[in-house]
Amino acid sequence: MKKLDWYIIRKFLGTFFFSIVLILSIAIVFDLTEKMDDFFEHQVPLREIILDYYLPFIPYYMNMFSSLFIFISVIYFTSKMAGNSEFIAMHAAGMSYHRLMVPYGISATVLCLLSVALGGWVIPKSSARMLHFTDQYVEHFTSENARNIQLEVEPGTILYIESFQRRSGIGYRCSIEQFDGKTLVMRTTADRIYYDSLEYWHLDNFTKRTFTGMHEKLARGNRLDISLPIIPDELFITAQQAQQMTTPELRHYITRQRERGSGNIKAFEVEQHKRRASALGAFIMTLLGVTMSSRKVRGGMGKNLGIGIVLTAGYILFSTVSTTFSVNNVMSPFMAAWLPNFVFLAISIPLYIRASR
Repeated sequence: MKKLDWYIIRKFLGTFFFSIVLILSIAIVFDLTEKMDDFFEHQVPLREIILDYYLPFIPYYMNMFSSLFIFISVIYFTSKMAGNSEFIAMHAAGMSYHRLMVPYGISATVLCLLSVALGGWVIPKSSARMLHFTDQYVEHFTSENARNIQLEVEPGTILYIESFQRRSGIGYRCSIEQFDGKTLVMRTTADRIYYDSLEYWHLDNFTKRTFTGMHEKLARGNRLDISLPIIPDELFITAQQAQQMTTPELRHYITRQRERGSGNIKAFEVEQHKRRASALGAFIMTLLGVTMSSRKVRGGMGKNLGIGIVLTAGYILFSTVSTTFSVNNVMSPFMAAWLPNFVFLAISIPLYIRASR
């Protein structure tokens, strides 16, 4: 590490964090203006607005638009250095183009690790408060009722509930089927099912059928206590809650839902892949930004910034569209999350080879 490396690293990270402060300050002002009426209508305390909404707001949108911040930052300070003929002096001193990329790579590594920490642990915890605040005071989006629930709660045990109410913790018209391989060995139906505690449930007005070969044993009763490895909150998990799970929690949830045979986990798989793709996207956007702006060209910084904004907007739009395709089963979650990176990497490599020559 030489003084020149530290010089470029300070330029990179300083411009990055300065652009974040500037852009997010403007975003907060516009968001506050839009939601001011909702805050006054519900008489929300100032402390809750700051701690439960705007404090999580900053890392959430910082990580979401990190590709934009990185790309614009690299283009801005690199174009300025190229305009001041600093790269000409570096090359004249014997520094190759490949060696010049070292401090850029170190800075991108720092931002990649920061994105992993924020996206995997910090943001899920803080966004839970922000979404709860939004649901309570701005826009109600959580459901109090779930219908036609069907899932494998444990290997060979299928649970079906026609309707379930979150507030009362009661479900109506349920059935529990137990299989030995592909053979049905027991089927229990009930008019009501409700949760007690520690994964214990109660069935009201139940009918239990046990099958042994060609024989059937029938039992009826008013109440049956059973143990099911599921709690009511798991019946109401939506795609929005994928952002509220830490990376280990998200991985555990996907594994558990796959074991249960649930097919409604596309959004969670996309979120898992997006966290990795977004972090590694720091290297791709850095590479693309350097190759576009390290030469002194007519039009200067304004031309490079204009091209950069268009490309990053396309990157963000591409990511959003591909995510929608995955949720609608048009493409796999892996391709939905990684395709924008693959496309922009394919653009960056030829530009880098050309610039290094």
